[in-house]
Amino acid sequence: MDSYIDTTAPETDLATRMVGVLKQNDRGGHTAPANFYPHQWLWDSAFTAIGLRHSNPERAAEELAGLVGGQWANGMIPHMIFNTGREHRLERDAWRSWLNPFAPDTAATSGITQPPVLADAVVKVGQKLPTDLRREFYRFMFEPLVKYHEWLYAERDPHNEGLTLQIHPYEVGLDNTPPWMMQLYEHNRPWWIAAIETLHAEWVVNFIRSDTRSVPPGQRITSLEALMLWDVVRRMRRKRYDINKILHRTLFCTQDITFNSILVRNNIQLKVIANSLRRKLPDELLDKFGHTEEALGKLYDEPTKQYYSRDFITHQLILEPSIGTFMPLYAGTISKANAKELVDLLRDHKTYWLHHPVPSVPLNSKFFNEERYWQGPTWINTNWLIIDGLRRYGFKQEADDLAVRSIELVQKSGPYEYFSPLDGKGLGAADFSWTAALTIDLIKTSIDNIGKTAL
Repeated sequence: MDSYIDTTAPETDLATRMVGVLKQNDRGGHTAPANFYPHQWLWDSAFTAIGLRHSNPERAAEELAGLVGGQWANGMIPHMIFNTGREHRLERDAWRSWLNPFAPDTAATSGITQPPVLADAVVKVGQKLPTDLRREFYRFMFEPLVKYHEWLYAERDPHNEGLTLQIHPYEVGLDNTPPWMMQLYEHNRPWWIAAIETLHAEWVVNFIRSDTRSVPPGQRITSLEALMLWDVVRRMRRKRYDINKILHRTLFCTQDITFNSILVRNNIQLKVIANSLRRKLPDELLDKFGHTEEALGKLYDEPTKQYYSRDFITHQLILEPSIGTFMPLYAGTISKANAKELVDLLRDHKTYWLHHPVPSVPLNSKFFNEERYWQGPTWINTNWLIIDGLRRYGFKQEADDLAVRSIELVQKSGPYEYFSPLDGKGLGAADFSWTAALTIDLIKTSIDNIGKTAL
């Protein structure tokens, strides 16, 4: 488990460098996303393990097993497990997960979840483990995964619609993505935040933000957005993260296209794990899996030929374009005709098919800002999800092209958190773990699909 490089596998200089980044960010039980991200995040660890499996599959399995240590008694796997260091006490106190009776006694966590990409990561890591270790790993992860997916439906699909709801943009991982920001501005703008905006006092907030000490403020969420996001957390905390109390008076709740697309794919992967172990999933859960695959079609807008998130309260589609429209490709259950429509949109040089990989919002969006977090920059993880979907739908040329351009971007600029889609400049945190890990995976997959000479 100490060796990070499999010397029997074909390696490139870039892949070796990326393995070094993962080793540098290793904190023992988990891999930190970057230096100023000390905690363990759900989908960060999943993406990290997907890349780490190529050099050290046992350590990749350990990365995923660590997420189970933060699982709540009701089945939720939180989006964040806090570092236990004394210097992080204020962050743990800010969330106060212990207010909820289902929170674990042995770990401090957030009170919400994140895109459920864990089952896919478990399958992919298992593919690299020897048979006996794979079975042991699958057995260890199986029950927690079943409990997690059961929780997603029991708590987040209260009307049995097949689509799960999300109560905070953090749950989608695309924190300030335009569809959610539109909802925030419409439904969750307290008077004191409006007053700060009126007085142009946003600059004061930067003094208490840790992220803008390491990264230029122009590359992060704006201070007003950060305040609104935190206000939602504060309201949930006041209700002790009890979903019934949260939904009782909420005006801010979304059935997100990215989250639900990832859920569909991971439902399928959970069935793969069950079949490998010769275990039977509950019939009720299997029925819900099928319902979600069908319900994803409710997020399709015929006039624009795109998928959107939906307001849970009004059931109106949030017709604001973002990279989320391509996530049903990763789900893998939409029709080939709809997939082709998405690929046609993807290849539009005026919106998404730029010199560098797919931006988080289209170039012609009123929100577009090439440096502002999820409002324009290119992220390797969302491009990885799109590439995975393109390959399974048979769009080999597009998948290969996007994979090579993603690898070239990291080769040129380094493993940054995100990148300008216009000039490829690295933005956000340097030496970012999921960028390094997924670059390794793209290199390995590209070697298998298009050959080493193409890189």
